[in-house]
Amino acid sequence: MSAPALLRTLFNYQAWAHDELLDRMEAFDPAVHADARHAAIRLVNHCLVVNQIFAAHLVGRKHDFSADNTEHTPTLKDLRKAVTALDRWYLDYLETMTPELLAERVPFVFTDGDKGFMSREEMLAHVATHGGYHRGEVGRLMRQQSLPLPWDTFAVYLHQAEPSRRLQGTETAPTAQAA
Repeated sequence: MSAPALLRTLFNYQAWAHDELLDRMEAFDPAVHADARHAAIRLVNHCLVVNQIFAAHLVGRKHDFSADNTEHTPTLKDLRKAVTALDRWYLDYLETMTPELLAERVPFVFTDGDKGFMSREEMLAHVATHGGYHRGEVGRLMRQQSLPLPWDTFAVYLHQAEPSRRLQGTETAPTAQAA
């Protein structure tokens, strides 16, 4: 699989994982799970902000963030809307990428003022892996509250997105062997 194809798959997975997580976050009761719910929303919002910052870096435009989270905590509904829109942006962006553009290194400045220099491919890999780390943190918060967890793994995504993978590369399902 080529790097552009792998990145498209990873970002489709990320959009799926975000959707699954945000669905499950609805189980946080605002009264009963107030602190955990707030922390979970802040974690997903942090990912949103970082993804917005890197989207700006990828296209060479300035962003208005001076930190890696916002002062205001969005509602879960507003967070879902923003995350879904940015996931779509990344998928559309990837459709414009060639191996040469992905390899191109881009200078940028982190929110703390430090300089950075990464290829577009490295930036995209950062966005994908960074999000997985923080979805795991939200999952830990959910587990602590005995809430149902999303099944957020790349393998699960691949097999849900392409059920034919369960056939292990054959055209028809394998037959059971007699014992």
